[in-house]
Amino acid sequence: MTAKRGADLLAQSLKAAGVRRIFTLSGNHIMPVFDAALSAGIELLHVRHEASAVHMADAYARLTGEPGIALVTGGPGHANAVSALYTAQMSESPVVLLSGHAPNNQAGMGAFQEMRQAEMTLPVVKAAWTSASTDSVGEDVARAIVSAMSGRPGPTHLSLPTDALEDAASVSAPPAAAFTAQAMPLADRDAQALMERLRRAKRPLILAGPASLTRAGRARLAALEEASGIPVVGMESPRGVNDPSLGAFAQMLAAADCVLLLCKRLDFTLKFGQAPAFDAACEFLQIDAEAAEFQRCRNALGARLTASITADPVSALSALTRAAQAGQVPAGTWRNDVNAAIRYRPPAWDTAVSKEPGRLHPVQACRPLQALLDSHPDAVLISDGGEFGQWAQACLSAPNRVINGPAGAIGSALPFALGARIALPEAPIVTLMGDGTFGFHTAEIDTAMRYRLPFVTLIGNDARWNAEYQIQLKAYGPERLVGCELLPTRYDLVAAAFGAYGEQVGTAEQLPAAITRAQASRLPAVLNVAIDGVPAPLVKR
Repeated sequence: MTAKRGADLLAQSLKAAGVRRIFTLSGNHIMPVFDAALSAGIELLHVRHEASAVHMADAYARLTGEPGIALVTGGPGHANAVSALYTAQMSESPVVLLSGHAPNNQAGMGAFQEMRQAEMTLPVVKAAWTSASTDSVGEDVARAIVSAMSGRPGPTHLSLPTDALEDAASVSAPPAAAFTAQAMPLADRDAQALMERLRRAKRPLILAGPASLTRAGRARLAALEEASGIPVVGMESPRGVNDPSLGAFAQMLAAADCVLLLCKRLDFTLKFGQAPAFDAACEFLQIDAEAAEFQRCRNALGARLTASITADPVSALSALTRAAQAGQVPAGTWRNDVNAAIRYRPPAWDTAVSKEPGRLHPVQACRPLQALLDSHPDAVLISDGGEFGQWAQACLSAPNRVINGPAGAIGSALPFALGARIALPEAPIVTLMGDGTFGFHTAEIDTAMRYRLPFVTLIGNDARWNAEYQIQLKAYGPERLVGCELLPTRYDLVAAAFGAYGEQVGTAEQLPAAITRAQASRLPAVLNVAIDGVPAPLVKR
């Protein structure tokens, strides 16, 4: 069926791609799309800030494996959305940002909110461009979705001029097959050669990047480790080798003699492959979907990089697992030693308490939430913030986890929670964030109330930007602390003002019952907990 307008062609194309919902904020340029989405039966989830729409689409994409679609208006609305794309980019999340745009027939004339949108977006996406005509809209949507899902997943952007949306279309939407991601397979002979080299090593490791840290990706990593007997470790934290959720792994990493980078960037999170994070003689093997990553490794490692092979992470894991199943599992205790290091947490955490009345140590605030996460096979842990977010990741585990990723940008947790609730309607959604990060998108509690999207949020409230506080304290001393202080605001009352559930928790003993009440409320729930402003944990044995 030929679409009536470009907006109808857009909606029909999204429908053909299997898109069921769009995260959006209204604006002049995209009103035709709102109208067309109603006709196509696509749900519009209307948010309070354009960056939130992107963050929600990001969490939704990571949890479902589907492309997350965000739709915003042009000009300032588009600009508001761009910053959130960086978190999606670094987390390797297949998000598509659709932005309204000044009409093509007024290009360069100073049209309302005219802006060089694609150029603004390019640094934080895999591809960005503007539809040239009404009839190109469907093919443009297919290209954006396929690019986002193929190779190393990541966000893409398409700007939609208003005349391209409003003018009559003369073509139909592309078929469903046009939206299929393009595989980049790893040849079996290459997989076999890589596994043979790893088996010859005494202390081999396989390091995987963020794209493999979805729930399905973690299952694939576990299957490869079981088949090969080689430790397979996923890395997605901005703390990199010092990620507290990986326990004392940094000490094992430094002992490795052969490392396969399985679509894991050799960047700041791996200290660029240099000593002392790695042994100076450690050999590197690499699988990646992007030529730029091969050059990055060659520049950093020189002759220590002995293999660079092109493949996407899903295809590579499948081929490596088949190759591993055809060989023998290495003898020795290396795998068990690595996993024991990752599980390690200092015994002192078990008795950690605050020295100040009315406050909790971060461990006391985090650990009681594990029971809720253990109560459902699809539970979701969301963590955001500087120091407190790291404590949360170190203390808690869940079948699904969504964090701010290597970007290290804070502010995404509340919209992440909404995207997670849409993705998994029945599972507990447990969100931990610092008081600083809560301030970025507080108004999304309004969105949660309008769409009846319950979750449990615990705010670790130390009344400061603690990450920056710790940096200043260490680098400049206690007399040079500036710009880090916040008010000890009652964020539970802020939530209650939106009609949500809010509760102030003053002691560790009160917390389990408060969590139960929050979950039972079936509302967006905020537990405000005063905590010690301690540094993030650095786990060592």
